[in-house]
Amino acid sequence: MKTLITILFSLYSLTATAASALPGPLVETNWLSKNKDSVTILDVRKDTKSFTAKPVFKKDKKTKKPKLSKVGGHIPGALLVNYSKLRVTREINGNKVKKIIPIKADFEKFMQSVGLNKNDSVVIVSKGESNADVTMASRLYWQLKYFGHEKIAILNGGMAQWIVDKRKISKKSSKVKKGNWVASTDNKSILASSKDVSNAVKDKKVQLIDTRAMSLYLGTWKKSYVYGKGHIPGAKVYPNELLTTTSMPVKFITKAETRKLLNAMSVNTKSNSITYCNSGHLASGSWFLLHEVLGNKKVKLYDGSMHQWTLEKNPTTTMKIE
Repeated sequence: MKTLITILFSLYSLTATAASALPGPLVETNWLSKNKDSVTILDVRKDTKSFTAKPVFKKDKKTKKPKLSKVGGHIPGALLVNYSKLRVTREINGNKVKKIIPIKADFEKFMQSVGLNKNDSVVIVSKGESNADVTMASRLYWQLKYFGHEKIAILNGGMAQWIVDKRKISKKSSKVKKGNWVASTDNKSILASSKDVSNAVKDKKVQLIDTRAMSLYLGTWKKSYVYGKGHIPGAKVYPNELLTTTSMPVKFITKAETRKLLNAMSVNTKSNSITYCNSGHLASGSWFLLHEVLGNKKVKLYDGSMHQWTLEKNPTTTMKIE
């Protein structure tokens, strides 16, 4: 009898393990709907009030059918991650650098307050309304990966896709139980420092990828927290808008489309590379596609990006009008 119980328990354990095994860095709503009880869903958004709001639909002018215009609610059981608290201001080499990854102890404390546990298989869900939403998910993915959590995926299309697919949503807020998640390491193989970027500028052995809009790359304008116009010398441009579809639900484009677009922009998908933007948010999307989806493990994210680069008074290149 004991032997039978042992066998049944082993089979149950194997089934549970198989169910929680993530199929890759991106999952679709069909997979998540079947496996949501065996994974932890982290819902990341700035607009935290929408977590308990109703989705808003408007009549499509062409089809006359209801069309999702604003995301509301969340997947039942999802844990809310306030994106505004995900990054911090830290002093690095005498400079106060904004919007940067927290130190290990602080990030560990934050993720525990969210309710994450150390052995969880995680699926990250964004609102999926915009390109910026999608890269909130990739930024959280990168930070978890940096601190040693390997079992992670992103829901392609986010909550917008979940709602469009007519899957069950919740508008309830619930008291979160503190998790026991532990930040196990500092994975510096995916983080580029200013020194790494400076070396890439000098020796040109590492490809720099600027993921901002073309106007920012050329230097026709800049963000207020960036102290110099233009781009890092020698950087190639790959605007973040090319990472995703344009209409809601916003999803990452396919592998094949990604390769074609990267090649069209003269970006080598197999090269040692560093992605950057203004603050390390948008550039996490390019890092995610290159490092995780396309499998190039020689890609790093410059966390401080143009903010830190110009704060340290490093050189930039702008468009020259003759």
